[in-house]
Amino acid sequence: MSTLADQKNRTDLLNRLKRAEGQLRGVQRMIEEGAPCLDIAGQMAAVRKALDSTYVRMTVCFMEQELGADLGDDAAGRKRLTTVLSDVQTLLAKVP
Repeated sequence: MSTLADQKNRTDLLNRLKRAEGQLRGVQRMIEEGAPCLDIAGQMAAVRKALDSTYVRMTVCFMEQELGADLGDDAAGRKRLTTVLSDVQTLLAKVP
């Protein structure tokens, strides 16, 4: 399996993971400070959502890279691919 070649996409994914890491540290702090379980659960759900959306974004970047390589210089095909993958990302973001 190939790796993500685009530095912009890698940077975006790393930034998303760093935000999720910060959220997770916040959850740990909440537990240490004895915050209410419902508040902790809400923050844990936010961390899970952040990781899920990062995973979806990585998958879409990979698909765009691999399928885009197959299209070569076909500008119309690349534009259509970008549109379809954007829609796929939007649909997958709605999955609980």
